[in-house]
Amino acid sequence: MALLDVESLDAGYGDLQILEDVDLEVAKGEYVAIVGPNGAGKSTVMKSVFGLTTYMGGSIRFADEEISGLRPEEIITRGVGYVPQNENVFPSLTVKENLEMGAYILEDVPQERLRAVYDRFPILKERRTQKAGTMSGGQQQMLAMGRALMLDPDLLLLDEPSAGLAPDLVADTFDRVDEINADGTAVLIVEQNAKEALRRCDRGYVLVQGRNRYEDDGEALLANEQVRRDFLGG
Repeated sequence: MALLDVESLDAGYGDLQILEDVDLEVAKGEYVAIVGPNGAGKSTVMKSVFGLTTYMGGSIRFADEEISGLRPEEIITRGVGYVPQNENVFPSLTVKENLEMGAYILEDVPQERLRAVYDRFPILKERRTQKAGTMSGGQQQMLAMGRALMLDPDLLLLDEPSAGLAPDLVADTFDRVDEINADGTAVLIVEQNAKEALRRCDRGYVLVQGRNRYEDDGEALLANEQVRRDFLGG
C-alpha cells in the first residue's frame, strides 16, 4: 500500500486549472522526484498534497486516508512535512525559535526532536541564537528542513531545495536529503536540477503541461533517450 497515493488529480489556483488527471504515489520510506520543464505544474502537485491549491477533482490519500480538502495544519498532524522553495524561514526569529515553530501544534516542544535536528545539522546548534535572516542560503535551507523534521514526519515534501544555492552547496543539500531518506523518512522532491534528482531518487515522474508524461526508476529515466533529449539537455 502506498503511503501517498494521488489519483486523477485536477487542481490549480482559483478558477485556473494547472493539473489534469495527475497520478503519483510514494511508498513508505521511498524517495521520489518530480521533474519537468518550467510551468509543468511540479510545485503545484506538491502544494496540492499539502492543501495549498484549489482542489478540483481526483483523490489524494495519505496513509490510506483521504486528505484532499484538508487544511495544511490538519495535514501536518497526519505526518506530512513541507519545505517551500521561497520564504521558508522566519528571518526575524533565531534558529532555535524557527525550529520550535516547527512544533507549534504541540503543547510543548519535543526536546528529543530538537536534539535530533541538531545532531543532523550541527551548524544549527552552533548558530541557535543567530537570527535566521542573517544566515547564508545553504544554512537557511538546512534550517527549513530541520523545522519540517521537528514533528518527525513520515513524508517530507521538498520544493526545489537546491534553488539559488552556490554550486558547491548543491551536492551537500542532496546528501542531506539522502540521509533523511536513509533514516526512514519518505521524500517527495521537486527539482529543476533534474539529473541530480533522478540520479539519487528511487523513482521519478516527468510532468509536462500539468500532466504525467513519464514514470520510471530514476536511473531508467536518466537512460531514456527521449527524456534526456527533451528534458535533461541531452
